[in-house]
Amino acid sequence: MKKAVSIIGSTGSIGRQTLEVISAFPSSFKVVAIAAKDEVELIVEQIKKYSPSIVSVVSEKVRAEVEAKAGGAKTKILIGEEGLLKAATCPEAKLVVVAVPGALTLIPVIEAIRAGKDIALATKEVLVEGGEIFMEEVKAAKVKVFPIDSEHSAIAQCLAGEKTDRVKKIILTASGGPFLKTPIEKLAKMTAKEALSHPTWKMGPKITIDSATLMNKGFEVLEAHYLFGLDYSQIDVVIHPQSIIHSLVEFADGSLKAQLSAPDMRIPIQYALFGMERSPNLWNRTDLTKVSALTFEKPDKEKFPCLEFAYQAGRRGGTLPAVLNAANEEAVNLFLKGKISFLDIAVRIRETMSKHQHIDKPTLDQILEADSWARSQLTGKV
Repeated sequence: MKKAVSIIGSTGSIGRQTLEVISAFPSSFKVVAIAAKDEVELIVEQIKKYSPSIVSVVSEKVRAEVEAKAGGAKTKILIGEEGLLKAATCPEAKLVVVAVPGALTLIPVIEAIRAGKDIALATKEVLVEGGEIFMEEVKAAKVKVFPIDSEHSAIAQCLAGEKTDRVKKIILTASGGPFLKTPIEKLAKMTAKEALSHPTWKMGPKITIDSATLMNKGFEVLEAHYLFGLDYSQIDVVIHPQSIIHSLVEFADGSLKAQLSAPDMRIPIQYALFGMERSPNLWNRTDLTKVSALTFEKPDKEKFPCLEFAYQAGRRGGTLPAVLNAANEEAVNLFLKGKISFLDIAVRIRETMSKHQHIDKPTLDQILEADSWARSQLTGKV
């Protein structure tokens, strides 16, 4: 029987690659729901190719355009928050792929878990903002979570068959982004175009900027804490520009296990879709004879302070991670619009975190309120 899949973020980089994997295994999967924003032509193409029963788009205008071009397809097109929720909780779906950057999907994902759906998670912000609540809901619903991030997929693979109490630490690898070798005194003048020129991965603009600031790796530290139940003292980050080793686990006896593969997101996506089972494919392979070197170095926390902000927020917990995430989203947006400099991203985040009135054990509503408050600090809106 085909596994029914809902994809939240079907037109983004991860969403498109997920559909590519599904297309490669037509006897194994079927798409029953998709959620996208406003990419009308691509949404129509996906409707015609995959025939989902539910499609969510951002607005009434986009819905009208999609309906006009979809040619009478038997698909229910919904909008806004209701649409996201319906796509995430589609009755047919057994697995929900979450691939929308930002905190927008936090509530739909929680509802998907409550509806008994397994989750293939690529959206970092869900765990960053609501990790404790997320994991409590997962435990209560007895559903499974399959990480799509290459780093967390690597850790999951390294831990397969191992006793978690024998883990000394995990080591997340980071490419270092486009500014790894850029002197700190030149960072203030770096443009959005330069920041978007990632040396290894092809990703959306928001996550690419997060990679340039190392905030992306900071978010992955918080994710790892929740996914693998480890203290922050057991989670390290190293810079590995080649992006061949996707992460490592160090065990109590000093042994290291690493997962290596080509920097191709279709590999961890496929692993997640198949529930952590392996199937042959035609994706990129790693030829070790062509890898000239595998290098590692410590991250420069003075040059990239966002990584340390994430550790601070994670250790404090409560509402601070939500503030960290929301402030980062808004600061990145301002940078992409040319309203602040690259270095100002970290400055705005630090200022917002320092002003926040912290709540230790927040409800979901309090997390969302903290998120909204942090955004208002950067946008000037009340």
